[in-house]
Amino acid sequence: MTGLSPRLGIALLGGAAMGMAAVAVLAPVESVRAAPAGSCESLTGLTIADGKIDSAVMVKQGEAITTEAGKPGLPAPAAFCRVHAVLKPTPRSEVKIEVWLPEGAAWNGKLLGAGNGGYGGTLTLPALTMRTGIAKGYAATGSDMGHLSNDVDAKWALNEPEKIVDFGHRANHLAALLAKQVVGSYYPKPLAAAYFHGCSDGGREALNEAQRYPTDYDAIIAGAPANPWTRLMTGFMADHRAAFGKPDSIIPNAKLKLLQAASLAKCDAADGVTDNVIDDPRKCGFDPGVLQCKAGDAADCLTAPQVETARALYRGPVDAKGKSIFPGYMPGAEAVAGTWDLWLTGANAQHGRFGTEFYRYMVHANPAWQPTDYDPIADPKLAAKKFAGILDANTDLSAFYKRGGKLILYHGWYDAAIPPENTINYYEEVKRTQRQAASSTRLFMVPGMSHCLGGPGATGFDPLTALDQWRQGGPAPEQMVATRYDNPIFAYFGLPAKALGTRPLCAYPKVARWKGTGSTDDAGNFDCVAPS
Repeated sequence: MTGLSPRLGIALLGGAAMGMAAVAVLAPVESVRAAPAGSCESLTGLTIADGKIDSAVMVKQGEAITTEAGKPGLPAPAAFCRVHAVLKPTPRSEVKIEVWLPEGAAWNGKLLGAGNGGYGGTLTLPALTMRTGIAKGYAATGSDMGHLSNDVDAKWALNEPEKIVDFGHRANHLAALLAKQVVGSYYPKPLAAAYFHGCSDGGREALNEAQRYPTDYDAIIAGAPANPWTRLMTGFMADHRAAFGKPDSIIPNAKLKLLQAASLAKCDAADGVTDNVIDDPRKCGFDPGVLQCKAGDAADCLTAPQVETARALYRGPVDAKGKSIFPGYMPGAEAVAGTWDLWLTGANAQHGRFGTEFYRYMVHANPAWQPTDYDPIADPKLAAKKFAGILDANTDLSAFYKRGGKLILYHGWYDAAIPPENTINYYEEVKRTQRQAASSTRLFMVPGMSHCLGGPGATGFDPLTALDQWRQGGPAPEQMVATRYDNPIFAYFGLPAKALGTRPLCAYPKVARWKGTGSTDDAGNFDCVAPS
């Protein structure tokens, strides 16, 4: 299994602000009565602001951790105290937060905040990251983003401005404050460091934490950030129009294999290794016009309208004057499960779903709104005016850097949910505008990785350990070793998976190049070099 599980891929999606919204930033949660150190159940008596802890129970190692009623859970990697709280910072808010506390002897003295995905709505995705944290000795926290929903559902946002603020940035901030209070009450030694890790919408959440709440976390990992959310959703609507605007523009799923085979034939070997992975697809220069049918239609070629659809998706949406609105998607994995079919071209493509939910329930607040009502001139302006200050993270990380904050960004080159060049553009803008960024930020582009995980490349890596070593005084990470697994989804969950090989991930803009001898499945046989 080399692709991304569709439901997990959809759940991960997500994006931050040109200015603060007209909402009050809540004061920190204050401890009024501390529970005895080491007592789990007594944490239910801890007084917290704007809410209550409604349960605190011990979870045994191996016990199933369930986050949604009626659905199976993964086994706990270690024993921990599971704290569940509900906060109501406004009369229309209800933010569910969990804090997981390893046993005293196992705690490494640090806290890990976990990002959500999609439109949030459950604790399922945060629990995956929290589970990884517990296995490494971290206390961990995450939230449902302040509402109940499924992965691609924004009905909760209809005429609910405070819930949108909770989703935009407030829920994770409250989780950080609450977790620090609970950690301080549970353990006798003080908190040594706090980190945050999120991918997709979790990446947007990570950047919001760094920009809006620079004291929440000491160091942050932001993967494939869905940011700025308002412009991303505009790009989604444009992608949907390109792929489905006319019936003859639709690319059948079977023809995605033609695009993938042709793009790999042109560019796979350019990095010196033929492995079904294009290390930097920007340099490929693949034109789907080589597949155009000479006449009519056939299974082994693309019609002229289908060629134009493919070109539009590779290029990315542009405005009436041809100026780029958002980057496009990369060649090389068009037919890999969890890429183009799931996000761009399939019958239930998620770009159309996410974009429609945003414009229907947030921007226009009209359940009857349809994608055919989308105005490519007026609607993006309206979306930015109403929600950029709430949902989008801007690039001003000066306060975060000033207190010594460290940031690791990463993005898979084969991501069909969020364009990989979007993260490069963010990184370059941060470096251009803030002197500290050069020493405090690293970007890793992951060849062969789909949206946050999976794909045909070496996509299993450990940014948390790299971040921790850096934050604790080690050198900035210049490379990380990534592993290719027979089942990357199992590997992501911490379940048994067979390792098939390793490759180095190089700090951007460097790329991995094979030395010319030894196995190409051994990271030791590669160097990180400046791109040619």
